[in-house]
Amino acid sequence: MEQWSQVRALAAELAADGHPVDILINNAGAAFPRYERTADGVERAYALNHHAPFPLTHALLAEGALAPQARIINLSSFVEKRGTLDAADPDVAGTSWSNRFYHQINVYATSGLVSLLAARELARRLPDGMSLYNANPGMVKGTALNSDAGGLMRLSAPLFRPFSLTPDEGVRTPVWLATASPAPHPSGGFFSKSRPDTPSRPALNDTLTHTVYTKTAGLLGVLPLTRS
Repeated sequence: MEQWSQVRALAAELAADGHPVDILINNAGAAFPRYERTADGVERAYALNHHAPFPLTHALLAEGALAPQARIINLSSFVEKRGTLDAADPDVAGTSWSNRFYHQINVYATSGLVSLLAARELARRLPDGMSLYNANPGMVKGTALNSDAGGLMRLSAPLFRPFSLTPDEGVRTPVWLATASPAPHPSGGFFSKSRPDTPSRPALNDTLTHTVYTKTAGLLGVLPLTRS
């Protein structure tokens, strides 16, 4: 999922299947202990946490593969509040981390923040009837995210284990967003424990969400949706 070509191939396969997608839950993500670039020339965590869901969602929209009342749910995280961006020139590729201290948790958090900002803007552009949500499942046991990440996240994983949720608890928020009737409000919102939550302050900046969305579309060669 960190290769744009394979994300687009997945979208084409889903579109060719001929069955409208009612629920799209984007949940590919990772953190890494050191700076590395993908074959597309972007930082790896950004590629998985932000770039992967962006072209997949847009390609399915362009192909008409999403149902008229489709719900798109991006798995997010409470640590996005640690994310930091240059509001005047937000780095949507993550390559600026090659020139500064690569703090694993901050990189993971900022890649999630960029995804959250782009998703809020996309929600405003979706066709009427469709909804998009950002869901924080909490820290869930057994996912191996922290242990596989290596670095500081692996070392600190035992400290958070007593506060972690079971998988059944972790899926409650995305499942509720996918199935609740009527569709939860607001579209584009950040949800935790099956209710609206308050994201970080940058995520509430409409100018920044527009900039992040359009810069990401340009980077990935995606045709932006016009505002509905």
